[in-house]
Amino acid sequence: MRPRRTSILLAALTIALFVSGYVFLRYAYRVADGMPFSQEIVLIVLGTLATVLITALLLNRQTEVELHKEQSIKFLELKSETYRQLIDGIEELLVGRTLGREEGLRLQFLAHRLAIVASPPVLEEFERFLETLDAPAARGRIDEADAERISRALAVLSVRIRADLVGELDAQQHEYTPTQIARQISENIDEAMDR
Repeated sequence: MRPRRTSILLAALTIALFVSGYVFLRYAYRVADGMPFSQEIVLIVLGTLATVLITALLLNRQTEVELHKEQSIKFLELKSETYRQLIDGIEELLVGRTLGREEGLRLQFLAHRLAIVASPPVLEEFERFLETLDAPAARGRIDEADAERISRALAVLSVRIRADLVGELDAQQHEYTPTQIARQISENIDEAMDR
């Protein structure tokens, strides 16, 4: 059974138990008035059943939350690994300074990997990044001016990737705004290019 269905079923059983327990108690109080301890025994049985059903309901919900958390962690790991591969692939491209058929195929596969895990802003920025590669791809090589444009486009792409991976954490910490983070990444790129 699905966890949601199970939760609904357990909730319905709990409600049914309480309603039937109330009706039964009303009846048992009238009928068993003369028998010693009968009312207490009925209350113990109903209390035990209610406790079991409520515990099952809570455990089911906890399991559902843990499964969701585990899936989120695995997806974040996959996303991080894909982004790392993307940055590594772009690094190889820039270090090699050539942009031939083989490099084009690598970029296509990176784009396919991104399509699986990346957020829409990352995909849009990757498309803009690929547009900066059009001129070097036509020439088959990357010159200094191309490398600078590619590095700047990569900086913007890095900002989008960071926002996708840890944007919520940045927002919670309130130390830096997304604009400040983007500016810092851009300054780091400028400094690295000046060396």
